[in-house]
Amino acid sequence: MAAGPEESRAKIYSRSEHCISRTQISENALKVLQRLKKADYEAYLVGGCVRDLLLGREPKDFDVATNASPEQVKQVFRNCRIIGRRFRLAHVFFGREIIEVATFRGSETAESDQQVVHEDGRLLRDNVFGTLEEDVWRRDFTVNALYYNIRDFSVVDYTGGMQDHANAVLRLIGDPGVRYREDPVRMLRAIRFAVKLGFTLHPDTEQPIYTQAELLKSIPAARLYDEALKLFLAGYGVQTFEMLRHYGLFAMLFPATDKCLETQDHDFPRLFLIRALENSDARFAEGKSLTPYFLLAALLWEPLQMAAEKRIQQGEHETVAYQNAANEVLSRQIKITAMPRHITQSMRDVWFLQNKFSKTFGTRPYRLLEQPKFRAAYDFLQLRAETGGADPELVEWWTQFQLADEETQRKMTAPPKGSATKGKGKPRRYRTRKKPDTPQ
Repeated sequence: MAAGPEESRAKIYSRSEHCISRTQISENALKVLQRLKKADYEAYLVGGCVRDLLLGREPKDFDVATNASPEQVKQVFRNCRIIGRRFRLAHVFFGREIIEVATFRGSETAESDQQVVHEDGRLLRDNVFGTLEEDVWRRDFTVNALYYNIRDFSVVDYTGGMQDHANAVLRLIGDPGVRYREDPVRMLRAIRFAVKLGFTLHPDTEQPIYTQAELLKSIPAARLYDEALKLFLAGYGVQTFEMLRHYGLFAMLFPATDKCLETQDHDFPRLFLIRALENSDARFAEGKSLTPYFLLAALLWEPLQMAAEKRIQQGEHETVAYQNAANEVLSRQIKITAMPRHITQSMRDVWFLQNKFSKTFGTRPYRLLEQPKFRAAYDFLQLRAETGGADPELVEWWTQFQLADEETQRKMTAPPKGSATKGKGKPRRYRTRKKPDTPQ
């Protein structure tokens, strides 16, 4: 546990003692810092941007902390908008870039109508403003509580964050049990930062996660959806997935999927998910766009399969069974992670096109090729085949069909002579085939 405010004094690291250069900082962030300074307010870069600059990485965004209230910030910047209810923030707009300016938060023990705490310990609203010294202890991790001072270009450290940074340790500020109860999402952030930064969790930060994972059930589904995207679409999906499962957090986000992984006696579900995550990580590394619906469709594919099979065994037609199973799986999941309707509809499209790939005669292949989600569904089929969940020959057929000229396509889709068959019939359920020698 990092020292409390009564136990620590700030350590100032001068410009010669750290590697942060103004040339690495966004010009717009520097404008905000300088103008607040000129208006006689305190102004610091803080949080992930300072942490990343110390690592030699390019920050995704730049956040500023100040003793100016949101209204005072708005007086300094005409291009400013005040947002937020739980904690009011000022957003300063420079075209597409937004510099977030937060007023120093006050002591968490302060009770007023500006701070509302749920009976389970969660902070529902927190607009108590304070000083830099108070603000430090309201932040989550020591490496996120480093302040870059624009007045003398020093780094201010109250919590030992610079030493933790040097030791590659992620440590919560304050009592971890209390901090997790205040905001259970901090457990997910701990995993995300540990994976992203290559840091290890400090034992005091790590231990409560095993027993407090259930607290995530109190978090609004819309917020958990946003957190899930941050976890899995940031280029570290495979490692994040493994760590979430290790600490029992994955079961809080995707309980149906976790149940499938625990109960299945063969490799396919886990291998399929790993391969889907590897695919997303590779696309991220290459700078390609990522579509949330594709990965979410992969995460919920096994629960869909099991729900559909159960309905088929009860006598439902296969098509109807899959439609009802999708309704069932998605209605349960959106109560946990509130996926927007356009996402769930795209997931359905990818799922329902899978069975249509087996129809390779007549006009059906041409109609399938024209579907808006054909490419995503084809990629999904490829992933299934790579992990034993679909026929590799079928994937090869569709690969050739897409590239073939009209004459070749006509030959490929012509029914066999002397056969009235319009399709290849019901495909084998490759997903249930055990592959004992498949590497992990």
